[in-house]
Amino acid sequence: MTDHAIDTAPRTGSQPQQPGRSAADDRLVIGLLLVSAFVVILNETIMGVALPRLMDDLDISAATGQWLTTGFLLTMAVVIPITGFLIQRFNTRPVFMWAMSLFSAGTLIALVAPGFSVLLIGRIVQASGTAIMMPLLMTTVLTLIDPAHRGRVMGNISIVISVAPAVGPTISGLILNAFSWRWLFGFVLPIAIAALILGMVKVRNVGAPRPAPLDVLSVVLSAFAFGGIVYGLSSIAEIAATGPAMPIAAIVVGAVALTLFVVRQTRLQRTDRALLDLRTFRTKGFTVPIVGMGLAFLVMLGTLILLPIYLERVLGLDVLNVGLLLLPGGLLMGLLSPIVGRVYDRFGPRVLLIPGSVIIAAVLWALATVGVDTSVWFVLGAHVVLSIGLALTFTPLFTAALGGLPPKLYSHGSAVLGTAQQLAGAAGTALFVTLLTIGAATATAGSGAEGAVRATASGVSTAFLVGGVISLFGIVAACFVRKPATPEGAPAPMVH
Repeated sequence: MTDHAIDTAPRTGSQPQQPGRSAADDRLVIGLLLVSAFVVILNETIMGVALPRLMDDLDISAATGQWLTTGFLLTMAVVIPITGFLIQRFNTRPVFMWAMSLFSAGTLIALVAPGFSVLLIGRIVQASGTAIMMPLLMTTVLTLIDPAHRGRVMGNISIVISVAPAVGPTISGLILNAFSWRWLFGFVLPIAIAALILGMVKVRNVGAPRPAPLDVLSVVLSAFAFGGIVYGLSSIAEIAATGPAMPIAAIVVGAVALTLFVVRQTRLQRTDRALLDLRTFRTKGFTVPIVGMGLAFLVMLGTLILLPIYLERVLGLDVLNVGLLLLPGGLLMGLLSPIVGRVYDRFGPRVLLIPGSVIIAAVLWALATVGVDTSVWFVLGAHVVLSIGLALTFTPLFTAALGGLPPKLYSHGSAVLGTAQQLAGAAGTALFVTLLTIGAATATAGSGAEGAVRATASGVSTAFLVGGVISLFGIVAACFVRKPATPEGAPAPMVH
């Protein structure tokens, strides 16, 4: 990260720089959080390319294997609502240390896992640390960076949120080409430990903690609400084996718990005791970008779990070539994200969002035409163009969503955004895998190995077709996103 990208020059006004902390300290804090967050978020999608290998090595189905990704997202959806309390109650440094310690421990468990169950436990522990990291990064940036320059820094955060998951399959493919799946964690573990040690030495506290009560009932309700909904959506892929009772029951329990959770938060927020302050939704311009972000995240993670299966099982590519094919799109997204942030600062969100959402929809409709004879170059081009569309949408959406919040709601807004992302990501993963399964089961593709390949291609096409329909709602949402006004109490403009 360059000093220009993370501009935290001295500023004046309502949020003066804390005594003893310089602009260089601010840059260092944000830089360390960005690097650490990139490492932990990378693991959301690192299992995608490995799924066919794991299906063979562990003797599991695709519906079972996708839990290594969905379980990761489910855990994040359960833990993230608690992060608003953690960030308010504790200093930056201990929260960072807990996040990286949990992630490192989960990585170690996954590395030595003797089978699928322990591997899933490792992924859950990993996700617990990851869930803390992203809201911590968001809240720190909102606290340190003035609104006029947030777009460029949020562009760097886009690299974490969107590019890290996008290049996860590439890194996975490169590792699996020469090593077993265990090395997906073996190579990450020393990096995670190094980030933890460096953070212990270099990360400084940002802002001052304040008393924040923890409502235990809210924690329980949020776990049943978000966990139940994600579990139910994810279980849809296994209906053929388990029947419809389990997913329906889980979704119903989640919906009831969510209703009770919302009612309780509405009461508690009157005295500033809410676990997740829902007054964020009263802020003008917050809700629509959150919806748009959820749709974009659903499409991205659904696509990232579907493409490796299609490329390996239908087009016959090995894991290395699958990873390399997905690399250009991920790199392009990273290159575009800081540029998109600067454009946002100057022109606002719609000049980026409308063409970006149109591009996403067009690519998904194009991918709905794939079959057994589709060219690899067509898939490569589609993924690159899709990456451009996603790059144009992520930074404007979460900058617009969080930019209008008053400072006291920064941690809650970050937690709401993170929860929405994980719910949408888990839903996208489950939805696309379910549609793949249903489409393959109903296809008239013949028998034998060739028939299985054609059935898989038909299932992939079905999933992308539904994804194309969903993406149309993203275009509608993009038309209603506005650049927020600077809220009262936000950091004042920087002195240059």
